[in-house]
Amino acid sequence: QMQLVESGGGLVQAGGSLRLSCAASNGIYSMAWFRQVPGKEREFVAGVSRSRDITLYANSMKGRFTISRDNVKNTLYLQMNSLKPEDTAVFYCAARLGYTVRSNAGEYDYWGQGTQVTVSS
Repeated sequence: QMQLVESGGGLVQAGGSLRLSCAASNGIYSMAWFRQVPGKEREFVAGVSRSRDITLYANSMKGRFTISRDNVKNTLYLQMNSLKPEDTAVFYCAARLGYTVRSNAGEYDYWGQGTQVTVSS
């Protein structure tokens, strides 16, 4: 059973940066970050394969967000720069069995509890 615990969310001004972390109970899965605002579907942000040779980003996050993972610490990261008010959301860490990265939330097997990111204008 995989357990995921996110941290690092908070309040930041537009143009600022935050780094999210997700501690995993093991590191055998491909992992990703999603985000969700009330009334909307969960949105793919970025994902990385188990061996870190494949990364995938949503187009709107490319160049601003960087996903990485430390397989020794079993920790997933999301470095977010140049944050915008529209980035305000609950960010979730997810893990899936399988080698490849997917952008569909339905293909992920485990989820963290989420961490709130609020960007003020």
